[in-house]
Formats: sequence, C-alpha cells, structure tokens
Amino acid sequence: MKSNILAILSIFLFVACQPTVKENKEKTQNSSLTTGQAVTPNPNFQWESSTIYFLLTDRFNNGNPSNDINYGRDQETGKLRGFMGGDIQGIIQKIEDGYFTDLGVNAIWFTPVIEQVHGATDEGTGNTYAYHGYWAKDWTSLDPNFGTEEDLRNLVKKAHDKGIRVLLDVVLNHTGPVTDQDPVWPQEWVRTSPTCEFTTYENTTSCTLVENLPDIRTESNTAVKLPDALLAKWKKEGRLSEELDELDVFFNRTGHPRAPRFYIMKWLTDYIHQFGIDGFRVDTVKHVNENAWAELYTEAAAAFKLWKQKNASLVLDDNPFYMVGEVYNYGISSGRDFDLGDKKVDYYDNGFKSLINFELKTDAEKEYETIFKKYSKLLHTTLKDKSVVNYLTSHDDGQPFDKERNDPFRAANVLLLTPGASQIYYGDETARNLTIEGTQGDATLRSFMNWNELDSIPQTKNILEHWQKIGRFRNDHPSIGAGIHNRLTEKPYAFSRYFSNEKYTDKVVIGLDLPKGKKSISVKGIFGNGTKLYDRYTDTYVVVANQQVELENEFNTALLELAEQ
Repeated sequence: MKSNILAILSIFLFVACQPTVKENKEKTQNSSLTTGQAVTPNPNFQWESSTIYFLLTDRFNNGNPSNDINYGRDQETGKLRGFMGGDIQGIIQKIEDGYFTDLGVNAIWFTPVIEQVHGATDEGTGNTYAYHGYWAKDWTSLDPNFGTEEDLRNLVKKAHDKGIRVLLDVVLNHTGPVTDQDPVWPQEWVRTSPTCEFTTYENTTSCTLVENLPDIRTESNTAVKLPDALLAKWKKEGRLSEELDELDVFFNRTGHPRAPRFYIMKWLTDYIHQFGIDGFRVDTVKHVNENAWAELYTEAAAAFKLWKQKNASLVLDDNPFYMVGEVYNYGISSGRDFDLGDKKVDYYDNGFKSLINFELKTDAEKEYETIFKKYSKLLHTTLKDKSVVNYLTSHDDGQPFDKERNDPFRAANVLLLTPGASQIYYGDETARNLTIEGTQGDATLRSFMNWNELDSIPQTKNILEHWQKIGRFRNDHPSIGAGIHNRLTEKPYAFSRYFSNEKYTDKVVIGLDLPKGKKSISVKGIFGNGTKLYDRYTDTYVVVANQQVELENEFNTALLELAEQ
C-alpha cells in the first residue's frame, strides 16, 4: 500500500513540475502593448529602481520635418555636428506607439530643449551647431528646432498617461559659446577665463570647462541686471513686461538676491510650474558650488509640490521631486564623497537623490555575481536611502562598455539587472552603431536612432526583444533595482532579489547563462514547494518542487515571479 502511494505521489510531482506554456496573454506587463493602449502606473514605483531612457532630442525621431531648420542654421558642419531633425513630437510619437512601455521604461530623460545659440562654432572638429542642447541662449523659451511649449506640455501628459515620468536636462554652469550671432553675456554674469584644470576645488568650479564656453558666476551673491541683449530679445518677442513681472514676483517671494544663479533657477523651475516635470538631470555638477544645487532643489521641490496641489488628477504618485546629478567620473565605490583634489564634497547632501555612476562600464567586464553583490551591498550600507543611475554608454563617454556592440545581450543583463537605477542610452537596445566613420570626438556616439535596422534586420529585432523582456520584468519588480541581492546557485547561475517597505513586498528569482534544453533552477528560501511561478522570459508556468523549478527550452535566461492567482 505504501509503495503504491509513493508511486502515485511521484507521478503527481512529476506532472506538477512540468512547465506549461501560457495560453492567455492578458497580463499587460507580460506582453507588448498595442499602440495607444492605456497603462496603469505602477503604484510601487521607486526612483531607486527606475529605468530611465536617455536620448538626444535631435537624434531620436523626427516627428515634425517642418521645424528642421531655424535661425539660418544651414552652414556646412563637421560630420554629425549639425541638426538632424529629431524633436519633441518625435518623442511623443514613440510614447504613443508604446515603444518605451514595451521596453519597461518608466522615465525619459532627453537633452535640453531650451533655446540654443543661433550660430555655429568650430571647436577644432568643423562647424558645430547646438543640436545637443547644452549651449543655452535663452532659458525662458524653447528652441523651435525641438518644438513648442504646447509640444512639451503634450509630451509630459502623454508620458504620464503611460506611467512614464519626465526628467528635464538642466544646465546652470554655463551659457552657450560666443558666435557671430550670439554675443557674450555681461562680465558680471560670466567669466571667460581661466580654463578649468580639474586639480582643485577652485580650478574646477571657478573656470570655463573649455575655451569659449562662458562660465556662469554661480558662486556670486551680487545682484546683477539682465543682459541688454536678452531684454531686447524679449521686447522684440512681445513678452518683456511679462518676464520682468514674473521675476519681481519670484525675488519678492524667495528673498534671494538677484544673482545670476537665482535668475536661472527661476527660469528652470518655471518648467515644473507649467508642465509638471517630475525631475531634473543636472549637467556639470562638480563645476558649480554645491550649495547652488541645494538651493535649486529647494525651489524645484516647492514648485513640484505646488503643481501637484493644482493638478491632483494628473499626479502619478506621492514621490517628491527627483534630482540626479552628473558628477563627471563619480563612481559608486566613492560612496558619499567626491574628491576634488583639495576638498571632498557630498553632493547627496545637496539636493541629489542619485548620481550617475561612471563605474559600471568597467565593472561590466566582471562576473555577474561580483557586480551584483558589490552594488547591492553599497546601496544598502554606504548609500542607504540614496541611489546611483547606472549606464554602459552615453553621449560623451568615449570609452563605453562594448563599443563595438559585440554582445548586446550581456549588456542588457548587466545594465538592467545590476542594483540601482538604470539608464538606457538610445540605441543600446538596438545595438546602434557607436563607431561612425568620419566623425571626430563624441560625435561618433550621437548618430541618428537606427529605426531602419529595427525594421529590416532580424538580429536587431532579437536584440530588442531581449531588452524588452528584461526591461518589462524590471519595471514590474522594484526588487530588481532596489532590493537585496542573494545568489542561490553558482552553476547554473541563479539569484534572488527581495524588497520590502511599509506598503509593499516584492521578490523574484532570475537565472542567467542557463544551459539549453532541460534546466533546474533553485528557488530555495524564496518560494515554497507547491508555489505556482511564471517565467516571464518564455511565457511558461511552473510549480516549485524540491525547492526548485524545472524548465525546458532553448533560452539561457529565466525570469521567475509569483503567478497571478
């Protein structure tokens, strides 16, 4: 009798452990979304585990060809150093198409769209226009090459409708270069020398980044008048009185001196008041006195809070305003302090929730477990309650990980599964070419998005599909970026992530570099025997037995979560 019972039990366990392919794909988070499909924002969104898509506005998608040329910007330029037509409407199109949602993106950061210098300048690489957005002429208006205020308002609304937050790229450090059409700002506003040496605090903050990039006197508390050229511009555009009245209101309310940095802070936070921008990505952080960033955050946070009060129906969540800083060459191993040679600065204590982490691109060469364990430990000790934004490629890093795009699948695994927030640089997910013949300097990193390859090359589609599967899984599970990492088995490599706060608990098991065919994955201590799990990578249900699950497929990745009940 006992032997018969054991035999029956063995048969039952064998059947229960066999994977079943999912027949019903109604789970929104598990399948690609159709164009225009409504999305319910993830109520458990954490900036610490966000997936941020970073794009050059001019190089992503051309939604409105009629705005491609403005201000006579039609001189010959160095290769990839002129405007190419990408704009805000192009970003909106991809939001509406569900491109970002399918990729699991829950925040978009695009290069600055404020009005840029009108002329070109030669930095030794041929004529260059301000296609990249970092050469401000007027912080109070948008550049027509990128779009209109109505376009930006529409972008934020469309993004929020999809549960996607919007990060505005902001520059407080410098104006645009001087050109034959763009005069230098007054001496009380900017310095034009010396050029930074980057060896001390002083020669990193009170200097120009490069020649002909006037540096805002952000350390000054001396009141200054507005530049005559700016006043004349506003008058010609019919908005001089309005701009002056708004400045009076701002300075009367805040009590700030009319020093250069506070004018710009007013202009930058206007975009929060008007459009509900969710956060700032701050450029050239270490080149500005850190107190300025704390001041900017105070104004931005107040603006965001007020916008939420006025637009309750449009609010995504109760997260405060978010600021991530670009402290060039900051690495997660530095913890809270960044060494400027003769002084260490804690930028986290000056308005920043996160800093961009320049270290992952080299860590990416190491074994998965070495990377994941290191980042999990640092983020839950030294950087507790703060975070980093990890990246592998960017617009100005000439030494990215896998520049030749030899292994975009591993790149996805490292970037999207390393603890912390993740920054996808446009085209990471489609292996966009980063070695463009004939370019000089960072231009090679800034080609137009390779939509044509996505439509015509099967391998590019396969690469994108891999990024999409992991990206959507990451978006649905804050534990991946914000949780505790724990290795379950070394071979095959499997690990868990666990996250818990007062509102929410989340746990997953992930397998990488798994063998093809039959494979056993340990879930010991994470999911109990008899628990029904779902492998998001292959749309397969499995049941836990003997503290593991059995899968049989030709893939080397498993993304395991609790099955819906």
